[in-house]
Amino acid sequence: MAINIGISEKDRERTAASLSQMLADSFTLYLKTHNFHWNVTGPMFQTLHIMFMDQYTELWNALDMIAERIRALGYPAPGSYARYMELSKIEGEDGVPKAKEMIRQLVAGQEAVIRAARETFKIADAAGDQSTADLMTQRMEIHEKNAWMLRSLLEDDTAEPAPAPKKKRAK
Repeated sequence: MAINIGISEKDRERTAASLSQMLADSFTLYLKTHNFHWNVTGPMFQTLHIMFMDQYTELWNALDMIAERIRALGYPAPGSYARYMELSKIEGEDGVPKAKEMIRQLVAGQEAVIRAARETFKIADAAGDQSTADLMTQRMEIHEKNAWMLRSLLEDDTAEPAPAPKKKRAK
């Protein structure tokens, strides 16, 4: 049956293709985050173990929303490791890096997903696809927060605090 939801076939196809990359990036980040959850060690173990679990659980739930949006647009969602490897811009990790390297890799992964969501948002917005644009706005917000939280763990605790903002003079 033909799909008639007010978005042209060309726009639905372009949006679904962009969502497919978003799905692949999200799945790759999910897998990497879960791997790091299992394998993290060191003084930050408890903090990272819990943080990674929160992040991979959230990612797992998001995968379904992204895949179902692709289906709602009338296209099959990619669902194999091989296809994800073709589509994803996130590097996999076969080893077990030190905790700080795990954090660096996850920041890079979160930022890659943010860029993918931003690109998908632009495509969806231009097509008048508010549902996809809304989903991408939600994904950007979550991944920007995750990246910030991870990045904060890499800050040098010996650095001097930033100066307080100067007060404006009353006229």
